[in-house]
Amino acid sequence: MDTNTPLLPQSARTQKRSALQAVWRDIKIVFRSSPVNYLAVFVPLGLFFGYSHFSDTWVFLLNFIAIIPLAAMLAYATEELADKAGSTLGGLLNATLGNAVELIVSIIALSKGQVTIVQASMLGSILSNLLLVVGFCFVAGGYNREFQRFNQTAAQTMSSLLAISCASLLIPAAFRLSLPDNNKRQDLLINEKLLELSRGTSIVLLIVYVLFLWFQLKTHHHLFEQREVETDRTVDQHTKGSKLSIKSSLAFLAGTTVLVSLCADFLVGSIDNVVASSGLSKTFIGLIIIPIVGNAAEHVTAVIVARKDKMDLALGVAIGSSLQISLFVTPFMVLVGWAIGVPMSLSFSPFETTTLFIAVFLSNYLLQDGESHWLEGAMSIVTYVLIAMAFYYLPDENTMGSLIFST
Repeated sequence: MDTNTPLLPQSARTQKRSALQAVWRDIKIVFRSSPVNYLAVFVPLGLFFGYSHFSDTWVFLLNFIAIIPLAAMLAYATEELADKAGSTLGGLLNATLGNAVELIVSIIALSKGQVTIVQASMLGSILSNLLLVVGFCFVAGGYNREFQRFNQTAAQTMSSLLAISCASLLIPAAFRLSLPDNNKRQDLLINEKLLELSRGTSIVLLIVYVLFLWFQLKTHHHLFEQREVETDRTVDQHTKGSKLSIKSSLAFLAGTTVLVSLCADFLVGSIDNVVASSGLSKTFIGLIIIPIVGNAAEHVTAVIVARKDKMDLALGVAIGSSLQISLFVTPFMVLVGWAIGVPMSLSFSPFETTTLFIAVFLSNYLLQDGESHWLEGAMSIVTYVLIAMAFYYLPDENTMGSLIFST
């Protein structure tokens, strides 16, 4: 009896050591899944500065950087979970959680009444993916090649869906411009009708998104097979082939979601003071700066696989993300605003809808022949830079009012 009793604590210590080793192994796998994950050192800094009520500029900056690796980890955990769920369910998981960071940031911003930030970040994510990411993919993959080829049918299908999403924003803008708002009462009536139109349009867009998923995952999945097979990640050579268990994937998914929510809360809460101190408009912050948070890891992945001449995968990441934002996240946020009593609509300014039309038109033109080269990429990047410059100088409505009053 005495000779056996020491074995019990020894066995418990062994099991504990094995469990800790497994956890450490999973942490290393996740951290090595993307080069941006080493920015995770900013997560505790961002939370500390937020809870300690430091300068809002520092709170915004640190939490902005902190969300970038968290978004990459969240995407990796989602992919690992999707791999074990089968092609159909896995595709649904990727489609639902592929833009989880944008959803979290937008829901928090909407709950704080930051409708301008939500609308601008939705539009900014679409523009950055269509112009900036696609442009860098064309440049990175085509600088040492005469041409790169990709699946023309799949690209044109996604481009057509983007045209529908563009129309869903153009119609409310045209609707508003076609009605006179000579007095406050008429303006309130127009806004009420715009909300009703936006909510109905959002339901239609969500139906279109479900139809696209059925098209992609079931009836015409062969058009997207290359993307599913070539799930290329920027992973360290020693961790390639390593997989997370379902339990580990769920744990990382839950943990990163909580951390993203905390960092996003501090990020959104500091925007007003950052706008006041920096002179930047809310529209510029939402349209140019915030989209970097959720898309940085995807941008890096798309450019890396484009350099390896896997353009179907690269375009699937960039354009697929734009589709998720335009057909799922944006209409979903309109319905969330409806549920919580915040008037979120699809009514963007004429200038914003014009820039979206330019982006969709240019991307359709560049994708129509199924080939790309580096000069086309440079054209996309230059277009994005011009749009960013215009929004930098474009004041918000409140700023415009103060400028007019001061003159």
